[in-house]
Amino acid sequence: MIPLTLGEIATITGGRLVNAAPDTLVDGPVEFDNRRTLTGGLFVAFDGEKVDGHSFAGAAVAAGAAGVLGARDTGQPGVVVDDQIEALARLARHSVDRLPGLTVVGVTASSGKTTTKDFIGQLLSRLGETIAPPGSLNNELGFPYTALKATASTRFLVLEMGARNVGHIRHLAEIAPPKIGAVLNVGAAHIGKFGSIEQTALAKGELIEALPADGVAVLNADDPLVSAMATRTQARVVFFSESDVAGIRVDERDRASFTLDGHPVHLKVSGRHQVSNTLAAAAVAVAAGMPVADAAAALSEVTIRSERRMDVFDRPDGVTVIDDTYNANTSSTVAALRSLATLGAGRRTVAVLGYMAELGDQEDAGHREVGRLAAELGVDRLIAVSEEARPVLDGAAEVPGWTGTAEFAADQPAAIALLRPEPGDVFLVKASRYRTWDVVDALRPEGVRP
Repeated sequence: MIPLTLGEIATITGGRLVNAAPDTLVDGPVEFDNRRTLTGGLFVAFDGEKVDGHSFAGAAVAAGAAGVLGARDTGQPGVVVDDQIEALARLARHSVDRLPGLTVVGVTASSGKTTTKDFIGQLLSRLGETIAPPGSLNNELGFPYTALKATASTRFLVLEMGARNVGHIRHLAEIAPPKIGAVLNVGAAHIGKFGSIEQTALAKGELIEALPADGVAVLNADDPLVSAMATRTQARVVFFSESDVAGIRVDERDRASFTLDGHPVHLKVSGRHQVSNTLAAAAVAVAAGMPVADAAAALSEVTIRSERRMDVFDRPDGVTVIDDTYNANTSSTVAALRSLATLGAGRRTVAVLGYMAELGDQEDAGHREVGRLAAELGVDRLIAVSEEARPVLDGAAEVPGWTGTAEFAADQPAAIALLRPEPGDVFLVKASRYRTWDVVDALRPEGVRP
């Protein structure tokens, strides 16, 4: 965060200064976990369901925090506010406005936004200091928390923008107004909350509407719902498309190679679907001033930075595991299954698929769809985890001639008991965060961490 006094923080947030002189300087990080470095920083205390952060205020100050931002007076120097989330939003907006040399980049999508955000961060870091921390810090808390990491030396701030309904991305864009905005795709993810794919597109397009006239909208020309957003912005529009690259091919690890404007790209990351994600990253980087040749070279060096997203690892016994357990929707599971088929060519393949959440009235159809695809791709063993995921097996049973086995596990321990890996197997484990990572971790050799 840019240096501010507690008095200034109280004014910005509309809070009340307590137990401190107004000129007490805060020139360190903003954190809500007192176990992180707090020297000179601001500790934000929340009333949690299980733990009250206010009870750690003293420990935070003892660890070096200059002050505490909370909902009540903890007896420590700080600022008391009515709403800590709103206070963080106000602080983030003030901080971003005080950094005229900063370019904010917003990224949104139904799937792939975290990985693409990581790719963009890696490319832009070649142009200057870039903030793009791993993980999905894309909500009302994570978004301002990330924005507050920018300092006077930061040139690019790459922010992932999530939404649970129409209006959410518009709100995030008011906290840290983007100069460059990228929309990757619009799919059925979270359709249970949005109600329809059209409403999803309406929400995602709020990022494009928020761009200034001298900004750049980066849109996926291969997705009609995304390309149609070009009419919703005053910014310059740049399209990216797989049709603009030549010679797309994948190797035995499902790592793509292609030619971008005459420049060769050899991706280190697995997944044919990463072609579109990396093209989006390149388009953002070029919009920010990077020559195409440099962007192509940089793409060949990008890696997966966020945990449990197409993390491919090999065990000493020759078993290969694809850990894609952070989250799941129909389109991302389809992409992961295709990667399993490529990596598993000539080997026994096992797909452990759990529940895909927030699909609304498309829940049954979505699970059946991925089950059918698994069978069509010739997956040898298909394990569905939880009652909600059982339609995956029903979908597989609809495919005539499938010779694989369909197995059901009521929960993660039951799924672990069914694994029975054999040398040479290729496993895919994927679901919507219902601790399905316990299953993949049962396959993970000691010393190989996510």
